[in-house]
Amino acid sequence: MERWLALELASTIRHDGDGGVADDLATARETTLWIHHQGDRLGDPAPSGEHVADENLRLAIIELRRAVRALFARVVSPAPPSPADAHRLMPADEAIARLNAAAAREPVTPQLDWPLEGAPAVRLLSAENDPHVRLVAELARAAIDFLSGPQHLELRACTAPRCVRYFVKSHGRQEWCKPSCGNRARAARHYRRQRTDGAADPTLP
Repeated sequence: MERWLALELASTIRHDGDGGVADDLATARETTLWIHHQGDRLGDPAPSGEHVADENLRLAIIELRRAVRALFARVVSPAPPSPADAHRLMPADEAIARLNAAAAREPVTPQLDWPLEGAPAVRLLSAENDPHVRLVAELARAAIDFLSGPQHLELRACTAPRCVRYFVKSHGRQEWCKPSCGNRARAARHYRRQRTDGAADPTLP
């Protein structure tokens, strides 16, 4: 399945494998690793070393993530949002304002790029010198593209026990973000059914 940058950002909050929630952006070093791991998903990679995150960049990306996850929760409504932050979601109007403000911090101009032996394409020419501002703006634009595109109609919050991810449904009856979550959900259903059946049978001790 294709992975979208906005979905990758939202997925930096994940189940830690031990009943809790892990944050891939918990430190500046982890944030740097996450940025580098995105590779060509970032359309205009900065020269080596420019995307070493400091605390200000980490906090800016986290604030953008809060906005994205709040808007993801709005997309999946009236179904329940991810349990990771359902209790403290940013209001949707504030999330939209923050997303738009982050995208607007980098002024860009579309430029036609048409090599002799290739197809014409558009690239964005940036007027912003700060690579950290460019990065946050690109993440914001990626979220705007995702939320305004057809893929948002297939966005779901995974319903498996302990999972906190959002995912884009790739086939008709998909309920979980990955097979391991499906296995865990089916096991939980089986366990609940056994407990219910046992409680209903008066002959059982």
